[in-house]
Amino acid sequence: MPARALHHLLRKLRGDGHHTLPRVSLSEIGWSWLGATLGLSALGALSRVVLVGVDRGLVIGSMGATAVLVYGAPRSPFAQPRAVLGGHVVSALVGVACQQALPNAPEVAAALAVSTAIAVMHLTRTLHPPGGATALIAVIGSAHLKALGFTYALAPVGLGAAVLVGVGLLVNNLSSGRKYPEAWW
Repeated sequence: MPARALHHLLRKLRGDGHHTLPRVSLSEIGWSWLGATLGLSALGALSRVVLVGVDRGLVIGSMGATAVLVYGAPRSPFAQPRAVLGGHVVSALVGVACQQALPNAPEVAAALAVSTAIAVMHLTRTLHPPGGATALIAVIGSAHLKALGFTYALAPVGLGAAVLVGVGLLVNNLSSGRKYPEAWW
């Protein structure tokens, strides 16, 4: 790499120092905490009724990341219902397809699941960062989870995402300082 290109790259990696995460009020922190507590508790309770015997039921890792967005950053484009629901479902479908196409090459299937999920989310305008984890879980999850096949996209993924959005609609609109969603579709 020529010295000029390396210098340019290093300047870009340094950042500009002007963009930091904003401070939020204690009220905002409290609403975020309440939403995440209620949303994930609802997933746990519903799991006991709907998905008896399916590992953690509706409580999969990517739902925790979704809770951060829906309750901690409800104005983010990534937290809007289209992104949450669509991003999770298309990513789950992609992840299952990759896992089934490459069952003996999980490392390759994992890489393709996440990268293809990103591409499909972009194409469908449903980019939701936790969707990458949803695709990955389809590949690296337990044998019981893999046995769900494409049903994984409906439950735990679609149902779990819908519950988090539903709780988000309630909790994020109880506060006069919050509004959710910014846009439905």
